[in-house]
Amino acid sequence: MPETPTLDPANLHTIFKAYDVRGTVGDQIDEELARRVGGAFVQVTGAPTVVVGHDMRPSSPGLSRAFAEGAARAGADVVLIGLASTDQLYFASGHLDHPGVMFTASHNPAQYNGIKMCHAGARPIGLDTGLAEIRDLVATEVVGDRSGVITEQDVLADYAAHLLSLAPVEGRPLKVVIDAGNGMAGLTAPAVFGRVDNIDVVPMYFELDGTFPHHEANPIEPANLVDLQAKVRSEKADIGLAFDGDADRCFLVDERGELVSPSTLTGLIAARELAREPGSVVIHNLITSRSVPQIVTELGGSPVRTRVGHSYIKAEMARTGAIFGGEHSGHFYFRDFWRADSGMLAALHALAALAETDQPLSALLAEYIRFTASGEINSTVSDQGAVLAELEKTYVDGTGVSVDHLDGLTFEHDDWWFNVRASNTEPLLRLNAEGKDEATMAAVRDDALTVIRRDQ
Repeated sequence: MPETPTLDPANLHTIFKAYDVRGTVGDQIDEELARRVGGAFVQVTGAPTVVVGHDMRPSSPGLSRAFAEGAARAGADVVLIGLASTDQLYFASGHLDHPGVMFTASHNPAQYNGIKMCHAGARPIGLDTGLAEIRDLVATEVVGDRSGVITEQDVLADYAAHLLSLAPVEGRPLKVVIDAGNGMAGLTAPAVFGRVDNIDVVPMYFELDGTFPHHEANPIEPANLVDLQAKVRSEKADIGLAFDGDADRCFLVDERGELVSPSTLTGLIAARELAREPGSVVIHNLITSRSVPQIVTELGGSPVRTRVGHSYIKAEMARTGAIFGGEHSGHFYFRDFWRADSGMLAALHALAALAETDQPLSALLAEYIRFTASGEINSTVSDQGAVLAELEKTYVDGTGVSVDHLDGLTFEHDDWWFNVRASNTEPLLRLNAEGKDEATMAAVRDDALTVIRRDQ
């Protein structure tokens, strides 16, 4: 079999990230790369069948079709599910029990695209679980001469029905504003909420448009929530939902138009899941609010703390049998959804809890808000190691401060904590701080930033 020309290894190491492939279309990612990844994916996983979905970016249909061709040449059958959210692809992988591949760059700007991959049952693939082997094989790929069968299958209705079986929304009527950000929630939200009689949806930016004409589909940035907040207030809605581009993350806005912390939503969902299965394990990452392990413990559950990142959370869920996991970035993981993350399922839990009470959302969530957080603050730092060493020297002084090295440095005090982590891809240090009140948080945040930014 003839060899194709080798690709630039430097480019491959740039675009193959810890958990996925991501880069700019044309110069870093094109259909030839997708075709090669398809062949390499089948060779590394040994998959007889692969399920493939794609988002609404203009390049996504061509990239997904090229991947399918490469996978078929390597001998695998391919099931194309077409336009899909990432959690819809995870559903297909779990429901059909095939490895899955999703073409999306999530919340990244329009010029980007990428590839998320998983084993059968939506088990994640990262650099240490197959992605590095796929990358290295792509560089010297041998063209296959076998021909698998490429078919199409619509799983959207089954996906919607499965989510609603896990979190049915029953009770009082709710007015819900949903900002899809021109992303895939524009497809999945009507499919899901169209089945719920007591929800009146006010849609925002449901038109699928990978150029993101209204705002970036990245709701972790406050500027991208301004339209939703204003709409919730003007409509006098009960709740607002904001999804990112591939709709695997969801952020909430309460009836006042105020942003709800993902840690608060983690606490609410943990309480619901523990009511269903008392004594279960709940996973939280180390930048999630201290309120989450407190709530889980008070309700008789077992909190388990992990590093930041979906592969760590999913691995720990598998190890512990955890019923639920939450990340402060807006990712929520469910044992009964193949331990995968689903922004839509998180949203349904919030709506179900709200519909069961006559309280406004802000009142319902008050018991889950116990501390004040800084949010993530990024600083450009050239010598990250030196700054981390200086932080450890500064804070570990025998005055009641402890430190651990699980993911960067986490400093703990009775009244506050903060974590500083290095970015995997940029010369950044990321600070997250929390205190018993605003003044405490602000003081520890500013003190830490003084050390982090000492040379700026």
